[in-house]
Order: sequence, then C-alpha cells, then structure tokens
Amino acid sequence: MRFLLRRVGELLVVFFGVTFLIYAAVFALPGDPVAALGGEQPLPPRTVELIRAKYHLDDPLWSQYLRYLGSLLTGDLGVDLNGRAVAERLASRWPVTIQLALTAWVIQVVLGIGLGLVAGLRQNSWIDRSVLIMTIVVTSIPIIVMAVAAQLIFGVRLQLVPIAGVSDGWPVSFILPACVLAIYGLAAVARLMRGSVADTMRTDFVRTLWAKGLPAHQVVGVHVLRNSAIPVLTYLAVDLGALLGGAIVTEGIFNLPGVGQLLFQAIRTHEGPTVVGIATALILIFLATSLLVDLLHSVLDPRVRHD
Repeated sequence: MRFLLRRVGELLVVFFGVTFLIYAAVFALPGDPVAALGGEQPLPPRTVELIRAKYHLDDPLWSQYLRYLGSLLTGDLGVDLNGRAVAERLASRWPVTIQLALTAWVIQVVLGIGLGLVAGLRQNSWIDRSVLIMTIVVTSIPIIVMAVAAQLIFGVRLQLVPIAGVSDGWPVSFILPACVLAIYGLAAVARLMRGSVADTMRTDFVRTLWAKGLPAHQVVGVHVLRNSAIPVLTYLAVDLGALLGGAIVTEGIFNLPGVGQLLFQAIRTHEGPTVVGIATALILIFLATSLLVDLLHSVLDPRVRHD
C-alpha cells in the first residue's frame, strides 16, 4: 500500500506539471484563434471581444489553468471555440483510435516477444542474426515511406486490403495501418526481449535450474520469461499510451477519423481548448498505464516494492 500511495503521489505531481506546461505552451502559440474563426472575413471587434470574454482568454494564464482544473474535476474537458464539448468530439473519435492502437499493440506483443525470445534463446544463430538485421532495416525506413509503400503493394497491386477509410470495419480496414504502426514498436520489442533473454540465460540461478534437471519448458516458460519480461512490459506500456495518443501520420495517410486526426486539425486551426483537452485525456491514459506497469513490476519482482 505504501508503494502504491507513493507512486500515485508521484504521478499526480507529473500530471499537474505536464498539464500546466501543455496549457502554457498551447496558449502561447502565435496567432489569434478567435480571429481565425472568421476565416477570410474578419469578425467584428465586438464579436471578438464577446468570445474572448466568454472563454476568459484575457485572464492571466494561472487563472485560466485553475479554472480548467476545476472543470476537469467534474469530468469536463472544456469546449472548443465553436461551443462543442471536447469530450463529445473525442467520444466520436475514440473507437477508431482504440481499434487501431490495440490491433497494433497486439501485433507488437505477439510477434515482438516471440521473435525476441527465439533470438535470445538461439544467440549467434542465423535466426538471431536475421532478427537483428530485420529490426535495423525496419527502423531505418521513415513511417511515411513505409505507409505509402504498404498501400501501393498490398492495397493497389495485390488488392488484399483497402488502402484508406474504415468503411469495411475491423479488422479489414485496420490491419494494414496497424501493421505499419506496429512495425517500429515490434522491432524495439524484439531487440529488447532478445537482449533481456540473453542476459537472463547467463545468470547463476538459470544455470542452477538446468543443473537441478528442470525441464526446458519450465525453465524458459516460467523463470526466464518472467524475469526477461520486466523491461519489455515497461516499454509496451509506454508504447500503448503512445498508440492510444493517436498516430497522426498513420491516421492521416490511411484517412482514419481518429484522435490523431482530430488533434492535427485542432493544432492547425489554433483550437487551444481542443488541443489541451485531448492532451489531458492522453496524459491520463499514459499515467494510468504507467501505474499499472509499476504494480505489475512489484508482482513480478518484489525488489521493486522495496527500492
């Protein structure tokens, strides 16, 4: 319980610090978001004055931030400059981003851990070298090139999957963008798992287990995998938070109406309340996954609780 309370206290400090920095950075961006509402036709000065007063845009920054925190305690992420609730706009976008993120994450978990485990158990073999070369090649290709190439090969030439939109539903419309989104995290998970397994296999306690005659499935499946998974779990949790944050490039190329696309549009139109509201939701998700990983760490490795 002390460990849990300490971690919750640390995450609260992180939450307030990060949200304030984001709030300050967003509202310090150049350009007047109220003036941008009128497009090419300037708004009347009186209208601009009323809008700024309604959203307290002329108040000091600390006052605006405290008012925002007060609304946040009631579950209100604020409203954009057109009067639409940010939470409602997010609600319509979350299903697409969640399906994309979880599909990509599962691909990372299954293939990344599997490839890393095999490579770590068979060090310096052709399998190990193949995994290392593949991960280096994959991480060297920009995601925009990977996405366009995947569309051209699998969507246009082979016509195996649709290249854009969500009209075909899950998993047909999501499998190609999810693979593109997952491939970089998959490479990182495979390399991290490979190194962790290799280090664990050289420890004294594993040699002792082999000497006692334990079967291979028990040594590898229970002891090696459990100890090797700790750093991998940390990365996967952080990566899940990043995936749920919405992949702006991937959602843009594949025309997926998710959170990433909404965030990009809000930044482009200087919709500060929308950007801050989305960022706050993403921070909460990231902190929740971090806390979950810390608790899992304390279960897998009791030494963590006593650090």
